[in-house]
Amino acid sequence: MRPGDQAGGAADVDLLYAFESDRGRIINSAAIRRLQQRTQVFPLERNAAVRSRLTHSMEVQQTGRFIVRTLYAQLGDRAADYGLDGLQSALESLVEMTCLMHDIGNPPFGHFGEFAIGEWFERALDGLFAVALPQPPDNDELHAQMRADLRNFEGNAQAVRLVVNLQRLRLTYTQTAGLLKYLRPAYQPTPDKGSANAYLNKKPGFYLSEEGFVAGLQQALGQCPGTRHPVAYIMEAADDISYCLADIEDSVEKGILGVAELAPLLIDTFAGMQSPDVQIPGSRHSFRGLVNQALESYQQEEINKAGEFFVKLRVGMIHPLVQHAARQFIDNIEAVYSGTLDRALIEDDSLPHAIVQTFKDVAMARVFCHREVETLQLQGYRILQGLLDNYGALLRVDAQTFLDLTEGNCRREAHLQMLVRRLPSQLLKAYRQAVRECGEADRAAWEFYHRCRLLQDFISGMTDQHAQDEYRTLSAL
Repeated sequence: MRPGDQAGGAADVDLLYAFESDRGRIINSAAIRRLQQRTQVFPLERNAAVRSRLTHSMEVQQTGRFIVRTLYAQLGDRAADYGLDGLQSALESLVEMTCLMHDIGNPPFGHFGEFAIGEWFERALDGLFAVALPQPPDNDELHAQMRADLRNFEGNAQAVRLVVNLQRLRLTYTQTAGLLKYLRPAYQPTPDKGSANAYLNKKPGFYLSEEGFVAGLQQALGQCPGTRHPVAYIMEAADDISYCLADIEDSVEKGILGVAELAPLLIDTFAGMQSPDVQIPGSRHSFRGLVNQALESYQQEEINKAGEFFVKLRVGMIHPLVQHAARQFIDNIEAVYSGTLDRALIEDDSLPHAIVQTFKDVAMARVFCHREVETLQLQGYRILQGLLDNYGALLRVDAQTFLDLTEGNCRREAHLQMLVRRLPSQLLKAYRQAVRECGEADRAAWEFYHRCRLLQDFISGMTDQHAQDEYRTLSAL
């Protein structure tokens, strides 16, 4: 079932055909194409061998497919007991496309870009609201929700917004549900660590602007509010498995780490959590044996030495991690099916979890804080803040003036006319429609909310290169 379909009207549509339609819509979308010029770890990277968001997402897609196939291999005839019999091809497509889409909401310059956008709105929003809405609000609670919502820019929530209200992909509810990795609206506070469902709600999952859609999705799929779709658990595991090693491999490609230095560092880090000499479940090797085998291949290889090291390491690591993720799905299948498992599939005290955590810890200690990476992140921060400073002027005019600007009817504010003409027409149309659909109650507040969303949509939708070029243009550099 898709948004806009009548209940029961899609009953005769073949499930695999529906997901194939989703697949075509996703792969051919501009949101996927933009990932090729978005940061994975290294912003504005010119070396094509270093991963972009697109190549990372393709690797996650492949790992997600592998998890589904392993899940069915482990279930065997028991697949029918869980209502999964005959659905492998459909589930593979569903998981693959969820994995491919999982980062489409990420802004330029990665997670630091998220921080830059959120920090600008945190600093400026109260003053902007006071100018836009000088009269005391009719609904204090709604205004507080709007301000909190706009301060919490988050890539996962932006992905839902892109699919639903900007790209208008009209995916099946099931396909879109896989993107809801986190379950709280952005206006709600972060729950205390250790509280009920703290993991499922640790980040915003959707914005106020998509709250009605999410409620409709949950009703259509029979999901209880605050619960995940099972596909989201598989996508999350595929992402964890893929990026933990990929970030390290890219750092070697960049010359930040060398293989001879990396190998003992991995073993020592792993030893802080588990014994590196215990056999890994689903493997013939211990972690030390896995790393040493890859190091031996590296030493014997004459041409592509680093490539050989990571091929051996990846092959030896991926299989037991995928098997563990599939086992965790099955062992916790009731909580996974109900969407209440309050952790990631690989987030436990197991050896496979220690493998993933080892790569994450090494990347955090030796890659993300490297001077080159931090310099690029600081440049990205300055670029996004500068763009928001420039385009933020559009938030300081009254609603009628802004509407006139978007329709070309304003004969004053020449510099604002020029700024508006640089905004994508698609985003302006989405803004106008959102405003038209506002009720009369708190209309002024909703107009300003959607105007702020328009600015966030514009900045977050840029590629790294577009953001840099636009900043240079407006700064006359």
